[in-house]
Amino acid sequence: MNSLSQCLMLLVGLAVSCLLLAKTDPPVDIGAIESRWQAYADGAQDAQPAMTFPYAECFSRAAEMHGLPETLLLAVARGESNFEPEARSKANAIGLMQILWPVTARHLGLEQLSEVLDPCTNVDAGARYLKELLVRYDGDLHRTLAAYNYGPARIPVKAGRLPDGAIWYSAYIMRHLDFVLNGRGGQAGSDTPQRYVVADRLFVIRFSRPYRAAAFVDNLQAEFGELRLDWFRRPDGGFDVVLLYANEQERGRGKALLDRLGFG
Repeated sequence: MNSLSQCLMLLVGLAVSCLLLAKTDPPVDIGAIESRWQAYADGAQDAQPAMTFPYAECFSRAAEMHGLPETLLLAVARGESNFEPEARSKANAIGLMQILWPVTARHLGLEQLSEVLDPCTNVDAGARYLKELLVRYDGDLHRTLAAYNYGPARIPVKAGRLPDGAIWYSAYIMRHLDFVLNGRGGQAGSDTPQRYVVADRLFVIRFSRPYRAAAFVDNLQAEFGELRLDWFRRPDGGFDVVLLYANEQERGRGKALLDRLGFG
């Protein structure tokens, strides 16, 4: 290992240590999040996914039926379950859109667990719940998403500060929306969209707080633009940073770089 690689490893290691030792979350620019959601809402119906996602027919059908942007449903599903139909959280939220069983599921008319586990039924339920919340919050996507995660009883309709976790969730879904709209590696706008493959990711590191995972990804990609990293919320409440790849060559290059940086 040459001296440059050793220096890079030291710098990255120090950055990770600082993230792990930080006692408080950094401030969130709530105004910026709200503005981005408003800008998206203004043109959302014309927005198209940058690639083909799993269960595409379920999402397009639910979007049309409930008058919601398909890209919004895809972003929520990617952030909630990464399109795994049997995903289950420690709070017993289930399926693609993580419908809470049994309370929210029964509120949405799903009486059987088998219904919640059916991909299209689950997506339809999530879309109906989002629509219900969107009406409640008068089209405010930021508050709608906060309530989707935290429950409407904890999110004021108009004035009032949102819980920090709810703010982070809104920003988290915005991050996934960016992926849905733009993809990675210049895929957006191609005539034949890339197919999203759930399995094409390699675990890198786990954090207990979302901002730490986000900062790790942002800082490492700023230094090494060839790395395609992302982070996801785990069912147990942790946050995993993963390496994304389109083929084995890209996986090999990314893993080799992570190995040199001490994250093999």
